[in-house]
Amino acid sequence: MAVRTDSGVDPAQRALDSVQRYPHDAISIARQVLASPSDAAARSTAERAIGLALRELNDLPGAIRHLRRAVRASADPRLRALARMSLGYVLASSGRTTAALRAVTLALPQLTGADAGRARMQRGVVLHYRGRFDEAVRDYDVAVSIAQRERDPLLEARARNNRGLLNAHLNAHLNGEPGPGPGSDDDLHRAAAIFNRLGLDLAAADARWNSGIAAGQRGDVAGALHCFTAVDAEYRRLAVPRPALLLDRFELLLSVPLIDEAVSVAGTAVTELSRLGMASDLAEALLAQARAALLAGDLATAAETAAAARSRFRRQGRRAWATLARHVELRAAYARGTRTTALLASMVRTADQLDATGWPGPALATRIEAARLAAGLGRQARAVELLRIAALARRRGTAPRRAQGWYALALRHRLAGDEARAVRALRRGLAVLDGHRASLGATELRAHSGAYGQELAAEGLDIVIGHGAPAQVLTWAERWRANALRMRRVSPPADPDLATALTELRMVSAALEDALLAGNPVQALRGSQARLEQRIRELTRGVDGGGELLAPPGAAQLAAALGDAVLLELVAHGERLRAVLVRDGQVTLHDLGSLADAVRTARLHRFGLRRLVTTGDGADARAGVAHTAGALDRQLFDPVRGQLADRPLVVVPIGELHAVAWSGLPSCAGRAVTVTPSATAWLRAADAPVTGSPRPPVLVAGPRLPAAETEVRQLTAVLPDARALTGAAATAERVTEALNGAGLAHIAAHGRFRADNPLFSTLELADGPLTAYELERLTSPPGCVVLSACDSGLAGVRPGDEVMGFTAVLLALGTRCLIATVLPVPADLTTSLMLELHRRMRAGDRPAVALAGAQQAFLAGAAGPVGPDGTAAGHPTGAGHATAAAFVCFGAG
Repeated sequence: MAVRTDSGVDPAQRALDSVQRYPHDAISIARQVLASPSDAAARSTAERAIGLALRELNDLPGAIRHLRRAVRASADPRLRALARMSLGYVLASSGRTTAALRAVTLALPQLTGADAGRARMQRGVVLHYRGRFDEAVRDYDVAVSIAQRERDPLLEARARNNRGLLNAHLNAHLNGEPGPGPGSDDDLHRAAAIFNRLGLDLAAADARWNSGIAAGQRGDVAGALHCFTAVDAEYRRLAVPRPALLLDRFELLLSVPLIDEAVSVAGTAVTELSRLGMASDLAEALLAQARAALLAGDLATAAETAAAARSRFRRQGRRAWATLARHVELRAAYARGTRTTALLASMVRTADQLDATGWPGPALATRIEAARLAAGLGRQARAVELLRIAALARRRGTAPRRAQGWYALALRHRLAGDEARAVRALRRGLAVLDGHRASLGATELRAHSGAYGQELAAEGLDIVIGHGAPAQVLTWAERWRANALRMRRVSPPADPDLATALTELRMVSAALEDALLAGNPVQALRGSQARLEQRIRELTRGVDGGGELLAPPGAAQLAAALGDAVLLELVAHGERLRAVLVRDGQVTLHDLGSLADAVRTARLHRFGLRRLVTTGDGADARAGVAHTAGALDRQLFDPVRGQLADRPLVVVPIGELHAVAWSGLPSCAGRAVTVTPSATAWLRAADAPVTGSPRPPVLVAGPRLPAAETEVRQLTAVLPDARALTGAAATAERVTEALNGAGLAHIAAHGRFRADNPLFSTLELADGPLTAYELERLTSPPGCVVLSACDSGLAGVRPGDEVMGFTAVLLALGTRCLIATVLPVPADLTTSLMLELHRRMRAGDRPAVALAGAQQAFLAGAAGPVGPDGTAAGHPTGAGHATAAAFVCFGAG
């Protein structure tokens, strides 16, 4: 006899019905059935319920064990077939797709009606895993038809969910269209609605998560991020882990690309899926790790991990996935410098296989690199043919893929000697990427998306430098430099969840700082801080895009705004550092020597200055700083010294040269120097109105810094109409309210630069740290900002010389000028420098002129260090020289 409850409901069936809604309860009920006298049918159903519930909880070995017991427990053909059907599903999840296909195929002849529909759906899942997509879609179609005929809404929802997800993949990777796939969104939305009606919250969450995957695959990054954030909260509410979903998040991160974060997520996925024994997903996680390593330049890890993934895929019978892993191995070999006919043959063969198995994006990248290899080996005709095929991608697909197609066409034209047509193709590709970038609302996403245009911009730059056309070099250098700042800012909507998360982060960070100072345990606080930072990233990344893209300025436009100033824009060209100089409307191009030499010298100069500040003031240290400053000065300025004369200078750095302490170089000492991420950003800031704000200047002193209080108190004598916020009054809310619309703001506080995510760089205030994320929420930017805080002018530099940090945030808001530091600065040495700076600005000097004059006066002792009582404390030491050099004028000074 089957065990029955008083209500007459079979407990084994009730356990099975509870699997997706309450997997823990399902296991408990089923175990009660197995512990009591029951017939074979009930025992088989109970074992099946436990197996499927364990699958929901990611215990695949346990799930397989119980499902095999379910097959053995009953002689009834239908129950054995149902158990085999479920076993096939879990075997596929564990990577044993051959056994899975055999189990489901054995089950099919024994089933009719809705049971047959479930079996067809499960076979579709197995075929989906094996990369046999067309067959999988046919099985899903049959399952939906059977479900509708049999009036089985649960089966219909499951089949629609699977079909919608697969169609989204087919549309993005095979059909190549960037919009929604045929019925994919409709299937997923209808599946979620049915699951909701049935009270299956977890299944509904899975379907909505899949809608996020579909959005990401068609290029809607903001929509996908918004969806993932919402559904992730639902998973936490349901307390059901979904480690395999890390792979979906990885794909989205890589599509931006947020490479460092993708590397981290892939590593976490490998660890978690390995621990849970989820072999199928683990193989995909290893491949994800290899792909991320390839983009990060970790070629040894890319090759090794891709080989391990390929081996697993081959054992699992997943040939399409094995081919995808093979392409990573080959591209890693090419990046490591392998140039052989054998590699060329393998790359061509793999590209063809990728196309045939539904991976056109990787096929395109492999084919373009194969073409470059062929050209390098002297096989011109082969290269042209490979590029002809690759160029077809420019007509369809996601924006990055279309841009790669235009890149392939440009390379083909260059091989044919037609550089004019190559330039036109490169411009078309960059225009496609402009549209893609505009669709990303978040500053972080826009900055990281610069990686996609690097090859196109470098190719165009190489062409125009070869032509010796300085004005065209300037245009191309600007075309893909700091493009996030070329876009009109997208104001984030008022988001109470984000405001709450930022406030909580400030509280936790303040508590963490207190705990560190007191020597108390901080592990729990660090965990809370990391979770809040991830929450803030997710909330800000979901902002919808839009906004106008500013065109790069021409030489005439720049000349009119520069006046008697000279603009020097640095340009990386292969291993060489070049400079475009604009003076009096004339544009000239200069070779400044080795890029590696400039970067190495700049690092040494920066190291020496930091050493003066932090460890001592010996003669050797000062001599070392003077030596590196002279070497860097000669490399950067000797080729253009005659044109610089004694004019004001606007510098557009590249890469690590954004962190140079410019006034510490002999040619810049005493000169009005303004540093800007791009000529376009400089012109935009220069065009900003300079009319006085009706709001008073703002002076802020952060905590745990007595010198800041002194600095603000003495500045009130220079700026008597200023609003001073010190002590407990200097809270984040009051400071940001005061910054809105202020003509001038000065903040003296502890500063901290976060290289891992510059938007989490902070200024310490009374109630905790103020992040760059919070400054993004200002509605009316301050006109000029002075940050008397360590490292406050440092920026994280991403591909395309995209800058991230306080500088980028304030300039994007519309702030005209920012004076900040690129080094740590001793608080007790900055006061006199800041007093002299503000005196000169108050007298009418432009910020860059005022800063140069204040630095010279400080170094001459005329504005020597000031003690707490306001009296001079002597002439500046080596640390004083470093302090003066640390301050840089950004924007349009």
